[in-house]
Amino acid sequence: MHALHANPSPSIRHSLLGEIKVPVFHDVEQAAQRIKDHIRRTPLLRSPVLDEIAGARVWLKAENLQVTGSFKARGAFNALLSMSPEQRSRGVIAYSTGNHGQAIAWAAKQLNTKASIVMPSDAPKNKILGALKQGAEVRQYDRRHESRETIGMQILAETGGTLIPPGDHPDVLAGQGTVILEAIADLQRETEEGLDNFITPCGGGGLAAGSSLVLKALSPSTRIFAVEPADFDDTVRSLASGRRESNAAGSQSICDALQAVTPAELPYEINRHALTGAVAVSDAEVAAAIRFALEQLHVLVEPGGCVALAAVLAGKLALNGGNTMLVLSGGNIDMPLLETVLR
Repeated sequence: MHALHANPSPSIRHSLLGEIKVPVFHDVEQAAQRIKDHIRRTPLLRSPVLDEIAGARVWLKAENLQVTGSFKARGAFNALLSMSPEQRSRGVIAYSTGNHGQAIAWAAKQLNTKASIVMPSDAPKNKILGALKQGAEVRQYDRRHESRETIGMQILAETGGTLIPPGDHPDVLAGQGTVILEAIADLQRETEEGLDNFITPCGGGGLAAGSSLVLKALSPSTRIFAVEPADFDDTVRSLASGRRESNAAGSQSICDALQAVTPAELPYEINRHALTGAVAVSDAEVAAAIRFALEQLHVLVEPGGCVALAAVLAGKLALNGGNTMLVLSGGNIDMPLLETVLR
C-alpha cells in the first residue's frame, strides 16, 4: 500500500455553502495531523465467533469508544481547527440528529467557541443533553414539518457564525476519513495481507465518502460497502438510479443517527463513483447486532453505529473469505431503547 496524491480537487455547487471543493486524500492526511491531539486512537477489535459467522477475518474499528462516543468528533475538530481564530470567535452552527451536534459542541468547548446546534425534538434525550452539557445552545425542531437547513441558515444570518453541516463540508469529510487512515496503519501491524472489504454505516454518506478517499489511494482493490436502515435506504436507491433519492416522509427506524432524508450532495459526489454497493438492514437485525456486540465484543454500540455489523451477521454481503473491516461508528444509545433491545 502506498500514498497516492490526487490532482487539485474539483468543486461542486451546493445550496448552503456556495461552491465547495471535493476533498482528496492529501486533505485526510492533513486532517490526521491537525486533530491527533484532540481525538482518541480507537482500537481494532476481533471476534473468533464473528469470523466463523462471516467466513472471513473481520476487524472492527471501535469508534463507539471515540471522544463524544462517535467518529463525528474527527470531522468536527478538523472543521473548527481549519477555521481562523477570527472565524471561530463568531461561533459555529450545526444541524444534527445527535452525534454531529454533540461533536461540534465538544470541539467548540475545547476551542472556546460558541456553538448553536439544531436538533430534532424527537432526537434521543441523551444526545440533546450531551450537546447542552458542553455549553451549546440547542434549538429543537419538528422534523416532519420544519427544515433543519432553513433553521440553520436563519441562525447563521442572526449570528454571523459559520455553518458546519454533517456531510456537505470538505473539512468534515476529510476528518471522517481519518477513521480508515488510522485503521489501515494498525491493520498493517497485524497482517501483511491487504484489505479486501470495507463496510461502513451510512446516513448522509460522510463516513463512506471520507473513507473512500483513503481507500482509493492506499488500497484501491478494496471493495467498499455502505449499510443503511431499511426505511432509510436512500443511498441504496440512489446508486441504483444514478441520482439522489429521498426517503418517504414518516419513515421510522431505531437507527436515529442514520435518518438522513437524502444523501448529502458532496458525499454522494464521491460515493457514486467509489462505492462497490450498498445494502439495508432491518431494525430486528440491528437489535441482534447490538446484543452480539455486548455479548461477544463486550462493547456498547448504538443502533446506527451497528448497521455494518448487522449486515455481516445477517449475511447481507458476500465477503468471499476476504480480510474485512467494518466500523462501529457510535455508542450513544438511549437507555430506554437499550432496555427494549435487550428484552
